Amino acid sequence: MIDPWTSSVTWLSDSFVLPFLKLLHLDGLSGDPREISGALLVAALQVGIIGFLFHPLETWMPAEHWTDRRLTRVDRNYTLWMLLGIFPLFTFLVLSPLSTLVAGGSTTSGPATFGVTAWVPALNGHPVVLFAMYYLVYDFVYFWMHRLQHALPWWWALHSMHHSQRQMSCWTNDRGTLVDGFLQSMVLSVVGLAMGVAPDQFAWLMLFGELGQNLSHTNTRLGFGPVFEKLFVDPRFHRLHHMRADAQQPGLHNCNYGQVLSIWDVIFGSALFGLAPRPTGVGDPTVDADNGHGLIGLHWVALQRFWAVVRMKSGWRLGEVSFGPGYAPIPVGSYTEARTETKARTETSRLTGDGSDDDQDPLRTEGAVQPMDECQGLRRVGAVG
Repeated sequence: MIDPWTSSVTWLSDSFVLPFLKLLHLDGLSGDPREISGALLVAALQVGIIGFLFHPLETWMPAEHWTDRRLTRVDRNYTLWMLLGIFPLFTFLVLSPLSTLVAGGSTTSGPATFGVTAWVPALNGHPVVLFAMYYLVYDFVYFWMHRLQHALPWWWALHSMHHSQRQMSCWTNDRGTLVDGFLQSMVLSVVGLAMGVAPDQFAWLMLFGELGQNLSHTNTRLGFGPVFEKLFVDPRFHRLHHMRADAQQPGLHNCNYGQVLSIWDVIFGSALFGLAPRPTGVGDPTVDADNGHGLIGLHWVALQRFWAVVRMKSGWRLGEVSFGPGYAPIPVGSYTEARTETKARTETSRLTGDGSDDDQDPLRTEGAVQPMDECQGLRRVGAVG
């Protein structure tokens, strides 16, 4: 980057990061302390943009009106923990040594011997084009990884913590277990290193992607218009990905998996546009209970789900699931049929005077936004070509 950036990274490394690592006896590891400094500065920039730009948007033009923001606090605290602590350490302890290993242990400067610039040397003179190529691949891999997070039950046991949030806000992007974050980071890091992306470049790729996701999770009605919404993920687009399951249209929420680029959803037939804002969260009561926990409790129950499901054969069968007794994965079709049968029995009991009309549909949650007409402005975009 430019000299002021390099100077800032070096100053932070020499003044704070290296002394801190020496205090913890971690300074002898193969990672470069400047990688922590760079990640910290990038994280500080990201937090500033979230707090001073995206958060005000939620006040000026909210998609949902909340009487309080109690549920968003845990996401805010976790975001600060991740960006200013976990990710910089991950860069130092894992990404930087892995980059050195992939490069064959070479730390000298000179022409690239591995990655995109080694295969297409002309790109060395076009950093913007090179970065765009890096990000295109990065976002494409993220799209398919995200789909797998929803389709593989043991991964959904982790990722469902992210979707359990009823008050999705600009802080929700980083809501997730450390195991889920580690798996995502490793997948994306390996792809980045295979392309020859240096750790400092990877931090900027992450910033670009993360800021896009911070914006898309923002509780705002902001949209990019009929043309650009087909290319880039806006808050209206991603809010549909987080909408609660609908008993009348059970598969409607299986849409809009893109990170920053919505074009992948358009190409592969998972894009959904034009539906009015709907309440966010999950229909599975087991996962919805996440909202009753704080930062530590959230991780504990999500890890319990994961540890139970990953050891089951059904935890490795692709398909959308809810979680039953003992966190056993239940295919959503079976869950819906059982719920319908239960509601029918409840209605029969109510009519005959044998039951109570207080039974709640497990898909209903207190404080939900009333759903709009399902046909109003609904456009499911199929595969191109």
